[in-house]
Amino acid sequence: MNTETSGLAGKHAVVTGGGSGIGAATAEALVRAGARVTLMGRDAARLAAQRDALNALSLSGTAGDIACIAVDVTQEAAVVAAFEQAGPVDILINNAGQAQAAPFAQTDIALWQRMLDVNLTGVFLCTRAVLPGMLERGYGRIVNVASTAGQTGYAYVAAYCAAKHGVIGLTRALALEVATKGVTVNAVCPGYTETELLRASLDQITSKTSRSEEEARRILLRNNPQQRFVTPEEVANAALWLCMPGSAAITGQSISVSGGEVT
Repeated sequence: MNTETSGLAGKHAVVTGGGSGIGAATAEALVRAGARVTLMGRDAARLAAQRDALNALSLSGTAGDIACIAVDVTQEAAVVAAFEQAGPVDILINNAGQAQAAPFAQTDIALWQRMLDVNLTGVFLCTRAVLPGMLERGYGRIVNVASTAGQTGYAYVAAYCAAKHGVIGLTRALALEVATKGVTVNAVCPGYTETELLRASLDQITSKTSRSEEEARRILLRNNPQQRFVTPEEVANAALWLCMPGSAAITGQSISVSGGEVT
């Protein structure tokens, strides 16, 4: 393995929501950089398929470099058990998330709580599980996958925006607490990205407005200077950079990966 692809050799990374989309792309980027990776998520079959795909790359030459653990990040006891099973963690990618749209007047307490639980409380629980070990070892990288919805407002997703703004607030506060401890805490904030969440947004627009998918795509891209959606790999590259040795001075930041939509 050459130095270009071994910057994270010997490091153990956990990626939540690692079975698809941004999580899967980030896991692959970490593996290519030499890290040992544990995928976490609710869908055990999807995680296993992603693990097999990563193992098939044979990038590290070491069997068992990729593990997977099924867990619901909103459940405190389950998160504690999952991270005990995973062992010491050097890098945490808090990627698990969910988006659901509704006008504010139709946002009931169940939707509100679900958005907070998945997008914010999950980040809190997973971070709390790994932080003591990182502080003890004097090293850690925490990257929270937030959203441009944490940097600006979008109509009809008040609960999601509130949760993602919370993720950025948590990122900034924790970064200050651990700034002298060898641990960095950052967020990447994707704009609309080619994932299942984007597909759900497009489906919702087409079903509720009778517009075509092409028209729905134009609606979502109207404020994007590049006039295109972000790819999962582009988000993964930003997350990987924050984990590399050369980024040790970067902490408390919320990096927009959005084609210039948020600056």
